Amino acid sequence: MARRPRPATSCKGEITLTNSRTAWVKSATMLATTLLLASCAALPQVGPNKDQIYSGSTLEQGNAHIVAVDSRIAKVTDTTPALGFSSGFRNVDVLGPDTIRPGDILSLTIWENVDDGLLVGEGLNATQLTGVQVDGDGFIFVPYAGRIEAAGNTPEAIRRIITEKLQEQTPEPQVEVRRDSGDGATVTITGSVGAQGVYPIERPTRTLSSMIAASGGVLIDPQTAIVTILRSNQRSAIWYEDIFEIPDYDIALRDGDRINIKEDEREFTVLGAIGAQSVIRFQSPDLTAIEALAQAGGLRTNAADPTGIFILRKEDQAVAQAVLGQATTGEQNMVYVLNLTEPNGLFTARDFKMRDGDLVYVTEAPFTQWDKAISAIFGSLATAGSISSL
Repeated sequence: MARRPRPATSCKGEITLTNSRTAWVKSATMLATTLLLASCAALPQVGPNKDQIYSGSTLEQGNAHIVAVDSRIAKVTDTTPALGFSSGFRNVDVLGPDTIRPGDILSLTIWENVDDGLLVGEGLNATQLTGVQVDGDGFIFVPYAGRIEAAGNTPEAIRRIITEKLQEQTPEPQVEVRRDSGDGATVTITGSVGAQGVYPIERPTRTLSSMIAASGGVLIDPQTAIVTILRSNQRSAIWYEDIFEIPDYDIALRDGDRINIKEDEREFTVLGAIGAQSVIRFQSPDLTAIEALAQAGGLRTNAADPTGIFILRKEDQAVAQAVLGQATTGEQNMVYVLNLTEPNGLFTARDFKMRDGDLVYVTEAPFTQWDKAISAIFGSLATAGSISSL
């Protein structure tokens, strides 16, 4: 019986077509890989990588000094000036509620133990001097006693001074001193407090802490609050919390003191592979590098290189010379490098103090660029596969 002839097949053609398509995909893959890996600059970056930053060193073609941070560097760069009241603010006594001030109006009554005294008329045993104003220099004038320093003294102290002056000329004089009028001592409080205004210095509010409490307390974070006092032509400032940690800083107030409370305005900038890329205010008086990283949200675990954390700042000549161990001229561009993977890396970052205007830059880990390249390749292959299907 004759067999039916089989229809002709095209296996050879299918195999040829499949091999051709596979070869095309391999070629496209190799070409894409070569192009992407040969030119990483074409891939997106958060900023320069470590090699690009190091190329800006003075040892190459740049103008920045790149310095690895260790315990010595952390110490010599810690030059942030401390806040504190000078002795002129600290070494004053607490004002009494009856202290006389310029502008006050006094009344004096003087008794003399003679029939015909210096001030008392015939037939009288006392004389009154009313409307005696303390002049701008703090003095009053009393006949036969001369100019008496009244400002800063109490009525009792003024009474003793006048008595001593008069008893040289009349036997056993008796003197009474009263303050008839006067606004008394006041201070002005402005800034971030509950109620700004002019406050009298009274028995409960004769010190800085009690006066701030009387104004409603501070309205900002106490850790970042700065208290500045202007007294005559002197100016001094402290951290608010130091009032309670250093007893000498809870100073006695003086008439005319101007108290201002404001938030610490220092800030630093963070960029790169870190949680938040922004300008951030200091949250403590002595902010360290490790705290700054924490404030910024920490390193991005899927992208950051813990060996490439850079802090850029301009150092003045004295600090730059101490860091570099050589003579310099003027300000220097400094790039401080932190490596958190070193045995003492975290301790070093904890000891390195930040400064106003610092720039913190965290580089990407090397594998991040590789990951981007792979993603780009597979994205290209997926696109090519879609085109082939069509």
